[in-house]
Amino acid sequence: MALVKDILYGVNLLSLKGSTDISVSDLTFDSRLVTVNSMFFAIVGSVSDGHDYIAQAIDTGCKVIVSERDIEVPSDVNLIVVDSTSKALAIVASNFFGEPSRQLKLIGVTGTNGKTTIATLLYNLYSEMGYQCGLLSTVVNKIGDRDVPSTHTTPNPIVLNQLLAEMVEEGISHCFMEVSSHAIHQNRIAGLSFVGGAFTNITHDHLDYHNTFKEYIDVKKAFFDVLPNTAFALTNADDKNGGVMLQNTRARKRTYAMKTVADYKVKVLENQFSGLVLSINNTELWTRLIGDFNAYNLLCVFGISQELGDDSIEVLTVLSQLNSVDGRFEYVRSTSGITAIIDYAHTPDALDNVLRTIANIRTKNETVFTVVGCGGDRDKTKRPAMAAIACDKSDKVILTSDNPRSEDPNVIINDMMEGVDGVNFKKTLSIVDRAQAIKTAVSMAEKDDIILIAGKGHEKYQEIKGVRHDFDDMKTIKELFNKLEK
Repeated sequence: MALVKDILYGVNLLSLKGSTDISVSDLTFDSRLVTVNSMFFAIVGSVSDGHDYIAQAIDTGCKVIVSERDIEVPSDVNLIVVDSTSKALAIVASNFFGEPSRQLKLIGVTGTNGKTTIATLLYNLYSEMGYQCGLLSTVVNKIGDRDVPSTHTTPNPIVLNQLLAEMVEEGISHCFMEVSSHAIHQNRIAGLSFVGGAFTNITHDHLDYHNTFKEYIDVKKAFFDVLPNTAFALTNADDKNGGVMLQNTRARKRTYAMKTVADYKVKVLENQFSGLVLSINNTELWTRLIGDFNAYNLLCVFGISQELGDDSIEVLTVLSQLNSVDGRFEYVRSTSGITAIIDYAHTPDALDNVLRTIANIRTKNETVFTVVGCGGDRDKTKRPAMAAIACDKSDKVILTSDNPRSEDPNVIINDMMEGVDGVNFKKTLSIVDRAQAIKTAVSMAEKDDIILIAGKGHEKYQEIKGVRHDFDDMKTIKELFNKLEK
């Protein structure tokens, strides 16, 4: 239980009806979860408005309502009016759970591509160096060695602060967190105390949610705008919007780059399927990770470690021992010599990076097949671009389903086909069933050929008409390769 007046610290109150000298046992923005001791927040969402459910919450017995509107309530109900209920929820949640983010080193990673890889590599790096670590990512949340299922890139503020509180209770010293643009825009991270933030890049994505590309950039920038002067802000200087992220931040400004002047520099010396040989700040190391994009990821990790004050040689030594992150340029070879690569690439830029990496490694004597789809109920404008990139940088392309969600997968593929010009039409197939598409690629491939299966990476499901069906790209390709060997 907590007194309302104690957990309102930092919230911008506009008016109050009743008293804040009342105890609550839980916080909620879902009227279905309200109890008599709940504090209910009426959140304005993209689908529904929580203000429409205030009466239902009161009927359930709720005595504390947080609203953006001054409304009539029964005399025994306490109404707290704020400028933003989503921001108030995040701040109150932090207070309710004892401000856990202030009791550990919380590092946020934002950008279009690379967030999961960087956050996971940081978790693995610091765990190997002997620290107790937490991870909040698209793939999984981790408290030490314990996995906590992940449903969103960034959880809602109640779940988020509860996880951080559990980390504090279990002695976690460092937590590495993906920070999505949705989470920033929806105030899910308001009230958190970060010791540092890093920016990877910004490319075409989420324009189904953000109205314009400028809005998308501004939302990312908002994360750095609120970092305190005690934190660091590390940005990719090779990205044209990297400098924008640092314009108004009070945090210590740092940069990393491959092509331009920066505080942390990387040079790719060798790039093969066996791994990368890199020079990071003039120190050479070999790593199992592959591709220029992973050179950037590793450099970002190194930069963060230096801003946190860790020994550079120890960091580079451990980095050279780390494996790739699940579903990020994972590859498997058949005994017949076919290489299959599984990658989460689901944006035009990410797909372009993966195919460029393959182009840099291949000998040019093999055929590159790309199996790719686009998600339903998401940004439609990137569909033709994804297909165009696949066609331009592959020898054969199979357009298929990703997570169609509520959309007809045939419609999604038709949208993608708009990016296939007359020159590339003959090398492009459309196969709606993803398993069949992968099977077709395997049946067409010969010794030394390369099959890229893009878009889903680590995911173990396909979402079709609101139902999640078991589906795993890596498992599917391994089963097909096993059949080839019999």
